[in-house]
Amino acid sequence: MELTTSHIQFIKDHAADDLARLLLSAAKYPGMDIPFLADQIAARRQIREKLPSWYDNERLVFPAKIAAEQCSSEQTAAYKQELIGQDWTVCDLTGGLGIDSYYLSRKAKHLTYIERFPVYCEAAKHNFSVLEADNITVVNADTAQSADTLPEVDAFYIDPARRGESNKRVFALQDCEPDLPGLLPKLLKRSPRVIAKLSPMADIQMTLDLLPGTTSVHVLSVRNECKELLFVTEREADGEGPSIRCVNFGPDGIQSFFFTLEEERNAVLVPAGQVGAYLYEPNASVLKAGAFKQIAVRTGVKKLQVSSHLYTSDQLVPDFPGRRFRVDEVLPFTGKLCKGLSKTIPQANITVRNFPLSVEELRKRTKISDGGHPYLFATTLADGKKVLVRCSKA
Repeated sequence: MELTTSHIQFIKDHAADDLARLLLSAAKYPGMDIPFLADQIAARRQIREKLPSWYDNERLVFPAKIAAEQCSSEQTAAYKQELIGQDWTVCDLTGGLGIDSYYLSRKAKHLTYIERFPVYCEAAKHNFSVLEADNITVVNADTAQSADTLPEVDAFYIDPARRGESNKRVFALQDCEPDLPGLLPKLLKRSPRVIAKLSPMADIQMTLDLLPGTTSVHVLSVRNECKELLFVTEREADGEGPSIRCVNFGPDGIQSFFFTLEEERNAVLVPAGQVGAYLYEPNASVLKAGAFKQIAVRTGVKKLQVSSHLYTSDQLVPDFPGRRFRVDEVLPFTGKLCKGLSKTIPQANITVRNFPLSVEELRKRTKISDGGHPYLFATTLADGKKVLVRCSKA
């Protein structure tokens, strides 16, 4: 599997084409494997934003569009290097497109890439050669069927496929392939730790029950959208609850927040009596992890209401892990207010938190269009009052 100079030029020339039409006009391009090249164009469109360095490398090939859809982003793949040691041997049990294998190999002494589909293995061998990743061994095998003969390594990495028969999406961890909870005891016999990448939709507490020995959970978001959960499970776990790390890769840098589930359970929340000079909305990783009380305890802000997940302070907290706003006005939510609000706020970015109306319903009631610089938060205060908080970015 390799791209010729003419293939590369064809992909460039037709990068913006309608791919369905391109496939129908295959006869116009004798000697060209149009289905293969259409797949390359589709995959490259898929990775343009999340894998810019791979997108810029014209010689890389992609075995299937779905592989590009499901692979990690460069930020999250590079983050996984923090979970392994410099001289470790690592085995990626679900190689796929090879993004995670490649980034892990940049730190590991040696990495074994295992993948059950031969075409993926062929593409991986080619790509690793192009990328000069010469410490990776590619193995075509089914992890579930070869669990007893896997190499003994310092860490296994696994990303169970979240699609079953007929490409149908599955959600329960036991229904993914391979079945990680069933496979885990065998893996921990051959390695002291297993690093699992799971769906951002997975319930953290339920997953902890399925993966005993988990010592840390990493909740990764890119531009405030939760992308994946990483569970690190160890053979010699001490039995204490896992640490939780929330990470958001944003345009202005990385936001991180650490806590434990026990700390969250024991934290005492002091609700805000009123909206202060600043308003805060935690990033997607913090919200996914459920650090609703710890975020207030650690940063010194107060929560507007137990279910609102918005926070306030009189002094700016510049390192709050989320969005920070200056409060310009607090408006009591009434029918009379809605009727005339668009005259003073014709356009705004609206967010609802613990509020009886959706964003669409509120826009319909107020006739406020989307966009502009004002931010409008519709929420409920500790005394039960419904308010609209008009803000500007801090």
